[in-house]
Amino acid sequence: MNRRSLFSVLCVALLCGAAPALAKDAAPVTPAAPVLSAAVDADPTHDPDNVLLLDLSNGGRVAIRLVPAWAPGHVERIKTLVKSGFYNGIIFHRVIEGFMAQTGDPTGTGQGGSQLPDLKAEFNPMPHVRGSVSMARTNEPDSANSQFFIVFYPRFALDRKYTNFGRVIGGMQYVDAIQRGEPPANPTKILQASLASEHKAQVLPPPPAAAPSLTGGPAPSLVPEKLFAPAAKPAAKPAAASATKPAARPAARPVPKPASKPKP
Repeated sequence: MNRRSLFSVLCVALLCGAAPALAKDAAPVTPAAPVLSAAVDADPTHDPDNVLLLDLSNGGRVAIRLVPAWAPGHVERIKTLVKSGFYNGIIFHRVIEGFMAQTGDPTGTGQGGSQLPDLKAEFNPMPHVRGSVSMARTNEPDSANSQFFIVFYPRFALDRKYTNFGRVIGGMQYVDAIQRGEPPANPTKILQASLASEHKAQVLPPPPAAAPSLTGGPAPSLVPEKLFAPAAKPAAKPAAASATKPAARPAARPVPKPASKPKP
């Protein structure tokens, strides 16, 4: 074999050995997944378009930081419903002491939702700490629609099972004051839901009705009006007046319907 042939053989061998290395270098690099932070901005003046304000019937305003990085589809759904006025007047229908307060159902039964389609789950590793706001759903992962809940205490068993999309950054004391029950006897209501960027004034509950005055006028009569008709002239020998009083009616008390208990 002459020198030229030997040189050609060596070149071919080197190229064959380098081919896998060249192919490996040319392989596309998969970008790393973004690292999510569990910290939230507690200043409601920052990014006000992602601050949800709930004016409650207990007189308080609750500020919730929405975090699109955690669950972009769910945050967008909440904002869409808020802007349409969907949550105004809706009660907290399921409130469990030491666990959470659930709302977002216009029927108040736990079985209702909006007319929009259900959402695809966006489960994430964000911890369910005190004040976390997460989407309620049925046993189907992709069944969240409009109902959400706020946890009173850390509930890490919910992590990666329910879509955590925000956290309370102001007014947690008013969340703590939400009436308990499934459903509550006198449920707390969302009077108005708005975004901080809308700059809506807080809606306050109406003042309680004043008690009847004891000195400002005659006391209301508890006797049927017909007993105040003019008395007939007595006969020559009037009969003795009857001592029997009219029977009182039993109070009408509506029987509450049994509440469904959907899990959050």
